[in-house]
Amino acid sequence: MTGTLVLAGTPIGDVADAPPRLAAELAAAEVIAAEDTRRLRRLTQALGVHTTGRVVSYFEGNEAARTPELADALAAGARVLLVTDAGMPSVSDPGYRLVAAAVERGVKVTAVPGPSAVLTALAVSGLPVDRFCFEGFLPRKGGERRSRLREVADERRTLVYFEAPHRLDDTLAAMTEVFGADRRAAVCRELTKTYEEVRRGPLEELAAWAADGVRGEITIVVEGAPETGPQDLGPEELVRRVHVREEAGERRKEAIAAVAAETGLPKREVFDAVVAAKNAARTGPVEGK
Repeated sequence: MTGTLVLAGTPIGDVADAPPRLAAELAAAEVIAAEDTRRLRRLTQALGVHTTGRVVSYFEGNEAARTPELADALAAGARVLLVTDAGMPSVSDPGYRLVAAAVERGVKVTAVPGPSAVLTALAVSGLPVDRFCFEGFLPRKGGERRSRLREVADERRTLVYFEAPHRLDDTLAAMTEVFGADRRAAVCRELTKTYEEVRRGPLEELAAWAADGVRGEITIVVEGAPETGPQDLGPEELVRRVHVREEAGERRKEAIAAVAAETGLPKREVFDAVVAAKNAARTGPVEGK
């Protein structure tokens, strides 16, 4: 008989949020694969759990190499518990490779549901929750980040992102550029912890706030794109969309054609808007106006 892989959700902040079943699974597991063994030790101490299973590290740096070893243990009948630093394994955390390997070998995979930064942030954001997309972490490089954002610029569903605190200001600035200054968003910091904070407002306002530096674990929730038709798009919006594509590396001719295709407008109308904006920038404001 094969074993069982248990994906265990762990508290994202307040240890009191740990589900009762988590303690039972920690005590019963024959192998515990932990993203950080020191955090695991603190968690078991806080829960008053005595573990008897073998503890191994399982993090981004050794995930690929350690997966076959854990898969072999599962195939041999072991009950393997996977825990990450916070939240559910596999969701922007180690775990996907092991789940895939277990499924391939016909091993049962189950989970201990637990706190989720994605759902918690979404629930407290004040933004629509009926339909949403989780986009994980954005690329670190600015050009790649804007390109990824541009892919979902017209997404109607609410968007949820994780971000490192030292990149938050750059990310919000890029979102302001790509999504528009007035798009509503919420920055959720240190959820369920002592200094929990939720900042809500237009992206431009949040970007200005983050420019001074923000600390802690960050989840960003962004309102989906508004429903628009060709008649709702003014010249400034057309120019902005072309500019975003140019910033991502497209040539102007290609960017104009792409914006025309996505808006249903004639290419000539988009081209004229870009030329008019360029001329206006060159001449500047008329004196006395």
